[in-house]
Amino acid sequence: MNLSFRILTGLLLGSIAGLMISRSNSALFVNLPGLLAPLGSLWVNAIRMTIMPLLMALVVVAIAGQGRSGRVLAIGGKTLSLFVGLILLSSLFALLFAAPLIGLLEICSENSNVVLASSQVTAERAPLPPFKDWLIGLIPANPFAAAANGDILPLMIFTVVFSLALIQIDERLAKNVVTFFEATKQALLVVIAWIMELAPYGIFALVLPITANLGTESVRLLGTFILMVCGLIVLLSACIYLGLWVLGHDIKKFAKTMAPVQVIGFGTRSSLATLPATIAASEILGVSQKTAGLVLPAAVTLFKFASPLARTAGTYFIAALYGIDLTVSEFVVISLAVGLLSFYSPGIPSGGLLIMTPVYLALGLPVEGIGLLIAIDLIVDMFITAANVTANLGATMMLDGPQET
Repeated sequence: MNLSFRILTGLLLGSIAGLMISRSNSALFVNLPGLLAPLGSLWVNAIRMTIMPLLMALVVVAIAGQGRSGRVLAIGGKTLSLFVGLILLSSLFALLFAAPLIGLLEICSENSNVVLASSQVTAERAPLPPFKDWLIGLIPANPFAAAANGDILPLMIFTVVFSLALIQIDERLAKNVVTFFEATKQALLVVIAWIMELAPYGIFALVLPITANLGTESVRLLGTFILMVCGLIVLLSACIYLGLWVLGHDIKKFAKTMAPVQVIGFGTRSSLATLPATIAASEILGVSQKTAGLVLPAAVTLFKFASPLARTAGTYFIAALYGIDLTVSEFVVISLAVGLLSFYSPGIPSGGLLIMTPVYLALGLPVEGIGLLIAIDLIVDMFITAANVTANLGATMMLDGPQET
């Protein structure tokens, strides 16, 4: 039984068991989610422990290993252009499809009051730092502290600067450093392979508590909204497959290789947590590791492909719930603003919702609506993450060019 099938089996069994437990009154079964949750967290932590050193190794090898060829600047410009283009595509999807579909939900005052009442029971989230503090924090005073705290973007900036500096020093000395990081990368990939063997059990332990807590009862309106957004995300993701097909890639092989990565993203709701598996998938697909080393770390840090679509749809939904009629120009402003803000979104569960406050304040929308979106974001964020990791590797393959078969 291959790993992809075993991971999907773990996801399916965890979902079924969780739904059965949600209907059970047995004390033994009711306590089971609490017992399994730490095991799922241990597996996620095992993945996360490889991320920081792997990021540094990938970037150093990709940049310093190029020497003074100029390839870094060339692919960097193409990467940024592709990211912006795909984010605009996501925003356009929201504008063309989400707004009309929200209008079909037939939100009456009674349904609105019931749904809004549920927003009183929401988990508190730590606020994002002010933009000024975020901007200052991009240059880490202590790179080691940035690594320890999980501050990906500051660490990336330091690593890029360090890698560019290596190009300028004596080639023999630089080669020694690159060799060290190449060995580090290869060793971490072995560790990741070991961790991935435990993926079916980790996914099972993650998904069972989630589905057990969700249960089967849901408000029709919220359920319809969730299905609508998830359907749009799937449709948007299909554009990545279409783009790869047009460029001459084998999309069947891509889909098969991406499946376990998508399941991990679906279960962990963190694009960062999927990075090791994405790196491994890029090797299977024959992507140049120099390209992957440059593009994938940038993608998990900056590129949140499906977030503009999902978060814009959520904003339209909140406006409709509160009876606020948005003009066409406001629809456009929301779509573009959320697309731009997605580059500031952290790669953590529901990270895209944490950056929505400025949009709500600017348009006079009730900020309390974000609390409601957080409360129902579990399933939506699973689909967002799966779409994001698909786009991360898809964009990398587009930049690398079609592989010979």
